[in-house]
Amino acid sequence: MSSAKDIRGLTKLTIGAMCALLFGGGVVLGGAFLPQAAAQRTTVNGQCGASSTAQLRTTLYFGLARPKGSVSELDWQIFLRDEVTARFPEGLTVWDANGQWRRSDGQVDHEGSKVLLLVHPDTAAASASVQAVIARYRQKFDQESVLWETARVCIAS
Repeated sequence: MSSAKDIRGLTKLTIGAMCALLFGGGVVLGGAFLPQAAAQRTTVNGQCGASSTAQLRTTLYFGLARPKGSVSELDWQIFLRDEVTARFPEGLTVWDANGQWRRSDGQVDHEGSKVLLLVHPDTAAASASVQAVIARYRQKFDQESVLWETARVCIAS
């Protein structure tokens, strides 16, 4: 004897199979019928789905303290214009933050910082541009490092 839940699942599967026969192919996903073209886009874009595009989200953390004072807001704005916007003209987001890190002597230090968020294609050119921004900041403002975090994201289209 089957339960109501089993019958509902069978009904969804049957409706999906009927749609596949009537409309020339597709897949049933979670009880919903996707036409073949949508099913192919979902497969091509991986986890992003049919109406999204895979991109990378790169977050860079720039410390503002330096051996001779700190990076001023004007210095930062000029760097953002000349180095970052020149390489990523499509857009970006920046916010102020307060960072904390452990020095080599074990002491915890605090530092004002800027966080830069970029969303860009997963290409060698974009990666090279990120690396160029990091190298330029380190050189220009006497920095030991810049924290670089990257993750795959989906952009709704």
